[in-house]
Amino acid sequence: MSDEPPRYRAGRLLVAAPSMLDPNFHRAVLLMLEHSDEGALGVVLNRPTPLVARDALPEDVAATIGEDEHVHEGGPVQPEAVIVLADFADPSRAATIAFDSIGVVDPDAEFDQLRDQLRSVRAYGGYAGWGEGQLESEIAVAAWIDAEGLAEDIFTDDAPGLWSRVLDRKGGSYRLVARMPEDPSLN
Repeated sequence: MSDEPPRYRAGRLLVAAPSMLDPNFHRAVLLMLEHSDEGALGVVLNRPTPLVARDALPEDVAATIGEDEHVHEGGPVQPEAVIVLADFADPSRAATIAFDSIGVVDPDAEFDQLRDQLRSVRAYGGYAGWGEGQLESEIAVAAWIDAEGLAEDIFTDDAPGLWSRVLDRKGGSYRLVARMPEDPSLN
């Protein structure tokens, strides 16, 4: 089995490298939902907003999400669009599976009927998107670090610590990167 990351990163995490220049992705961890020759789409996992889900989302959607759960900033593209990720008891009920039982809730789903199938739920406003070849170019210049995702990454209560935890889990030299101060010039 090869340690080589897959060409297409759907279902993988992309962790912003310290060299990432785009401030939208500084220390971001993304779950890639789609990736093909035509482009890619993912959501930033570690940016909670001040918006409480029950106050910001339609009632049927908010009812499936924890009482104090916040909407997360999924990325800079279409911030008013909502993508709901869940851990499905029955993965066949997902619109798309990212990995294991983690997938996207169909936006046309009847949330009242689906509620018992969802073990954990999180809503993301917006997403990250790349055109044809754009993500591959960023990966080629080492702007992103490929990692395997875990369910706890998606639903973590410590979103700010996710970047360091995923890099630390990769081991090796990534452990050093995980411990870098946010601004190394202040060290």
